[in-house]
Amino acid sequence: MFQNTVTITHQIMKEKIQKGDHVLDATVGKGNDTLLLSQLVEEDGIVYGLDIQPQAIALAEKRLCNESNYKNTKLFVKDHSELKQILPEEEKLQLAIFNLGYLPSGDKQIITQANTTIKAITSVLEHLDTMGLLLVASYIGHLGGMAEFEAVQSYLEKLDQKSYNVAMFNFLNQKNLPPRLFIVERRK
Repeated sequence: MFQNTVTITHQIMKEKIQKGDHVLDATVGKGNDTLLLSQLVEEDGIVYGLDIQPQAIALAEKRLCNESNYKNTKLFVKDHSELKQILPEEEKLQLAIFNLGYLPSGDKQIITQANTTIKAITSVLEHLDTMGLLLVASYIGHLGGMAEFEAVQSYLEKLDQKSYNVAMFNFLNQKNLPPRLFIVERRK
C-alpha cells in the first residue's frame, strides 16, 4: 500500500471515486491518473484533464482510446492555471489530482511553477464538492521543485481548518528526494 506516492494516490482514488463522479487531472502527463479516473467514474462520470504540453495530451488520448471509455474524458492543452476557462462555473469536483514537476521522458526544462500551481489550486478549491479531495504530489528532486513544494505547503497550511482538512504524507527513509503528497479534504 505504501510502495510509493503513485500507489498511495491510486488507492485513495479507488476508495473515494464512485460511478458518475466529476473529477480533474490537472497535470495529465502520460495519462496514468487520467486513465484510472476514467475507469473509476465510468460512462456516467466526467474526467477533465489538462496539460501544457501537446505531447502529453496526445499520449493520454492514445492510451485512453486503447484502454478506456474515452467518451467520459475531456482533455485540454492548457496550463493548469487556466482551469476557469474549461470548468463550468457550477461544476463540483469530487476529486482533483496534481503531479507537480515535469513530464517523465519529456523536456525537463518544462516544469510546473509555484505561481501557476497556486492559482490552479485556488480554482480547484472553489469547485471542490463537500467531502471532495484534492491530491497534490509534489516532486522535489528537480531544479525548482523544492521552491514549488514550499510555496504549495505555505498556501495549504493557511487554509481555514473549519473548511478544510489538510495533511501531508512524506516518506522519511527513502533516498533521492521522493515526492511529498498533500491531501486536502473539503469539510462539511
